[in-house]
Amino acid sequence: MIEVQGLRKSFNGTEVLRGIDFSARDGEITGLIGPNGAGKTTTLRMLYTVLRPDSGRALVDGIDVSRERLEVQRRIGVLPDNRGLYPRLTAREHVRYFGRLHGLGGAELEGRINRLIERLGMEDFADRRSKGYSKGQTLKVALARALVHEPANVMLDEPTNGLDIASSRAVRELIREIRDQGRCVLFSSHIMSEVEALCDRIIVISDGVIVADGKPEELRQATGQGDLEEVFLAAVTKGAASSIGGDHA
Repeated sequence: MIEVQGLRKSFNGTEVLRGIDFSARDGEITGLIGPNGAGKTTTLRMLYTVLRPDSGRALVDGIDVSRERLEVQRRIGVLPDNRGLYPRLTAREHVRYFGRLHGLGGAELEGRINRLIERLGMEDFADRRSKGYSKGQTLKVALARALVHEPANVMLDEPTNGLDIASSRAVRELIREIRDQGRCVLFSSHIMSEVEALCDRIIVISDGVIVADGKPEELRQATGQGDLEEVFLAAVTKGAASSIGGDHA
């Protein structure tokens, strides 16, 4: 479970996050959506320990991300906005390296690598060096290395960006499986159809504050909109003056 409590962050005097509160529960897929510059990626970066909050706190399975970074890192799998592959390593070597960082090895690790390669359709390039990979190939490798240690909490920033239709479907099915195993999934996406297809809960952030929080049906009722894209626009337009949903427990 991921919990955010009064989180604030500024850059060069500009407050990017202005005291946000939300939770992403085990056994659910939680979508964090908002306009460009709303604070989504900043929030995710603090949750996966790259940035420190100015105030407030974030917890992963009850563990403070600022105080116990290594313990948090053991419990999370992260697909960041910057995929960052090593050009001289193959896809298989990337995933193996990250598995070893998490204490895996031997037949167990190789079995996990093979399953991820098959599941994500990486067979054609698994043993080719990553220099020259397409955007979609790079994303698949980054996703595989995020999942190889089977983390309890998974954070995904734009998990299907650059994938074709078949690969996008495979990734969505994998995300649902992770949810069905009782794990926590928090992801950010600009694709409303993907949010609609995946999310048990949606959190809308705009201008550094949470402006909507709830199940898709609840947000439709609260805004009077049937289409999720219109729900999103209504929430952002209404803004912080009166947040929609408001169940951050």
